Amino acid sequence: MKRIVFTGGGTAGHVTPNLALIPHFLQAGWDVHYIGTADGMERGLVEAVDGVKYHTIHSGKLRRYFDLKNFSDPFRVLWGAGEAAALMRKLRPNVLFSKGGFVSVPVVYGAWLHRVPAVLHESDITPGLANKLTAPMAKVVCTTFPEAAKLLGEKAVYTGTPLRASLFGGKRERGLAFLGFDGKKPVLTMMGGSSGAASVNKALREALDALLPRFDVAHICGKGNLDASLAGKRGYVQKEYVSDELPDLFAATDCMLSRAGANALSEILALKKPALLVPYPKGASRGDQILNAASFQKRGFSRVLPQEEMTPQSLTEALFALYDGREACRRAMEAEPLHDGTAKVIEIIEKTAK
Repeated sequence: MKRIVFTGGGTAGHVTPNLALIPHFLQAGWDVHYIGTADGMERGLVEAVDGVKYHTIHSGKLRRYFDLKNFSDPFRVLWGAGEAAALMRKLRPNVLFSKGGFVSVPVVYGAWLHRVPAVLHESDITPGLANKLTAPMAKVVCTTFPEAAKLLGEKAVYTGTPLRASLFGGKRERGLAFLGFDGKKPVLTMMGGSSGAASVNKALREALDALLPRFDVAHICGKGNLDASLAGKRGYVQKEYVSDELPDLFAATDCMLSRAGANALSEILALKKPALLVPYPKGASRGDQILNAASFQKRGFSRVLPQEEMTPQSLTEALFALYDGREACRRAMEAEPLHDGTAKVIEIIEKTAK
């Protein structure tokens, strides 16, 4: 029996692509393992999947800013590398797939020590710190963006991002019923972060009176961000989070307002949804969302509104312009050869397995 180990954690973006790949390997009869942290959010997501054996290691966070923990965390990374190496020696997997995040560094290092071939995946247009550190120990680095593949050199392959198959099974009628809309107006859906989307949440709500004559608005605002004063407003539905109904919600959506995280953009591209992107400003991140959004705008998939230029009026005008030009966005996305990276990444993992 072939054996595969997955790793990645810290954020949902470092876990959900793994969750898109795992069902294939379970169905194909592989022995599937996952290495993460004991208290990371990846644990709950992975342990909910039947058939996957979860192992914990210690890990330190990789920070780009000053913090006293920067002095102790390198020792935690070394501790985790020892634990990961012991697991690799015990499990002897045919291949490791790493989605990145700070937990992946000791795992890839442990695999390298025991000559376990590693396949990495980089979601952003510029490599994250974890993948920068581990790429020299990998056989292949898959990327969501073609620009990242060029930056990472000969090992890199532009594949797109693995996406859950369930995303493509939605029905518009079910989505409209879930939202309580009659389908007479196009549906504008806002998604893209919880606390990090506070400024977009605020601007969208202040623009509602201008938007609602033209759109029904579905607002996925994040946990704790519901506005009780807008409950029952005609044509506007707000929800903290959507899980099982997400495919139907996407199917009912005509255009989107979103942050520019790599996984969100991968879903937008695969589902061919015209979108207005408001990336995190430079001060709130390492600038990857700005570059991600610029790539999508350059390729004609989406439009971009910088956060510093966003007002209720500029947001309304940009959304109207997006909807008026939606067919051009759809044509550009249709012409893109890689919509869903799942099959390509699986092919690379299987070829890399020793």
